[in-house]
Amino acid sequence: MSAHEAVPVSLAEIARIAGVGRAAVSNWRRRHDSFPARIGGTDVSPQFSLAEVEQWLRDNGRHRDVGGRELLWPRFEALGSRTESGLAIAAAGRRMRFPRSRTTPPELSARARDLVADAAKVGRREGPRETFEFLLRRWLETHVRQLSTTPPQLAALMARTAFAVRLGPATDVLTLLDPACGTGHLAAAAVREYEGSGLEVLACEKDLAPAALTAGRLEFLAEDHDIRTEIVCADSLRDDPFAGTKADIALCHPPFNERDWGYAELATDRRWAHGLPSRTEPELAWVQHLLAHLKPGGAAVVVLPPAVAARKAGRRVRGSLLRTGTLRAVVSLPPGSARPHSVALQLWILRAAPDGPAAAPPSQEALLVDATRFASEGAREPSPDWDGLGSFVLAALATLDRPDREPPQGAARVPLLGLLDDEVDVTPGRYTAAAAGPSREELAAGWDEFGTLLIDLAEHARRLSALASEAEGAQTATTVGDLVTAGALTLRTGRQPTAPAGGAAVPLLTVADLLNDGTPGATVPIGSAQAVAEEGDVVVAGVARAFRAWVHEGPPLALGPQLYVLRVAVGELEPHFLAGCLSAPANGRQAGTHASSSSRVDIRRLQVLRLPLEQQTAYAEAFRRLRVFEALLTAAGSAGEELANDMSDRLATGGPTT
Repeated sequence: MSAHEAVPVSLAEIARIAGVGRAAVSNWRRRHDSFPARIGGTDVSPQFSLAEVEQWLRDNGRHRDVGGRELLWPRFEALGSRTESGLAIAAAGRRMRFPRSRTTPPELSARARDLVADAAKVGRREGPRETFEFLLRRWLETHVRQLSTTPPQLAALMARTAFAVRLGPATDVLTLLDPACGTGHLAAAAVREYEGSGLEVLACEKDLAPAALTAGRLEFLAEDHDIRTEIVCADSLRDDPFAGTKADIALCHPPFNERDWGYAELATDRRWAHGLPSRTEPELAWVQHLLAHLKPGGAAVVVLPPAVAARKAGRRVRGSLLRTGTLRAVVSLPPGSARPHSVALQLWILRAAPDGPAAAPPSQEALLVDATRFASEGAREPSPDWDGLGSFVLAALATLDRPDREPPQGAARVPLLGLLDDEVDVTPGRYTAAAAGPSREELAAGWDEFGTLLIDLAEHARRLSALASEAEGAQTATTVGDLVTAGALTLRTGRQPTAPAGGAAVPLLTVADLLNDGTPGATVPIGSAQAVAEEGDVVVAGVARAFRAWVHEGPPLALGPQLYVLRVAVGELEPHFLAGCLSAPANGRQAGTHASSSSRVDIRRLQVLRLPLEQQTAYAEAFRRLRVFEALLTAAGSAGEELANDMSDRLATGGPTT
């Protein structure tokens, strides 16, 4: 009997194992009487025996990797408990690194211990680190609603910020503290970003499974980096395992809005040097906990919800942090930087007062940085422009101890006299709005650019209107399907790449990318793509909400579902003429199903004018001119709206009217 015979798997899991889409698995189930029978679940979400599915895939030649990582995960998930599955993954990772080790956490059941041994064998065969990271990723995806994680990009930015702000002396081994480490995203980022000789990582997490997984992640990183680690499972606020220990760097993404953080029993704790935090201000308890562990000149970076910057209950603590020069900067992040994704979270940058030659009177100003504008344009889900965000934040922080340098636009040095009022509100947007406006010279340049856009727009409008006034002639049309049948076109349909294949990596374009900003969001091996657009091919988006056609320019591009590539036969069709005909809105309407905005467009029914090649060239030029007109129209609209907003702000603050 297989060790995982009773393990249930869903249709989605079967698709992962086989390397196909879920629809393909549904088709197998309908078409093959031999497909395993349902053992649980519902008619809508049936479950099947993993062992029976594995055997069926082997028997039917559809199993791409018998015994691989994909077969492991359902067994971990079947353990049921988030804690036990997490501990089992951590134990498997240790067994992969140390094959002779047979120790496992006492909390694990006999079934989990067997699974640890099996996973270790797979890891040693397919790569210990890759297997551990795969299992960790699946565990995080499964329990995403129960866990608070720090996105890798934000974790890297926090680590770089702390290293840049620290003023302490050079040391052979730098000490890093994370008192609420979760699954170790911040610690792992700091290890990767640190460029010194050695790093000591002290981390604490009150949840047993994430603490074990953090230890596992750092053990793998220790293979490439000079680090020493101590990971403790404890409640940092109530029972500080590192009491009396000082760190050079502290990073923290604490739990938000936890009212039961120990207010009553910790009322006389010595860590509250800036005042006892209110019961409703657990985040300010974490801030002071970090400060209590910093060496002189040490830096801490902590993620906080925006309400902490303005809540009435925390104004006394905020005032003390400002007066002592401890709160050095506050950065407002774009929505989507971390959960909850709809909120513009903040980074608080803190620094303990240095001693010795670096000692100086407390600063009389704080740096407030509003980076909320770095949200990705047009994204369906909030997501920052991480490259732009990181460059902007680090450029702003580079002026922190340099009064001779002006902060970039969107950041401002605010005197303490302007902050220490009745509210002690350190929300950056309140103080950077005026500073973020364009200068007189920038505004004048903006109007000049807008005028140039209008001139170009008017010229294209004149040319296009001349075409519209010319006499019309009766023209016949054909369809893409007829052209394919005649050999004038080759049609290929994009699909989601499935099994790994060889070849160089190429960008993968999907409909979701088109609805965002048109930039491919992933790369795939070229051999795994069903349809690849080459230079000069015509690409068509065959879904109503994103219907368009264009001539591809540049390196090869893999296409996802509902995208099509048309390759013209030399001497038969001009690509820009073909793309122009296909992209006409009326063409998409007559070839669509009209059921909803997600309806598909039947590519073969799209119509193309019947014209000789020499006439196609003239039409192609007209289509190009029309595309330029559309681009100019969009640019002029955006530039005009931005100028109107800038002028409104300028006039409202007393700018000149003549």
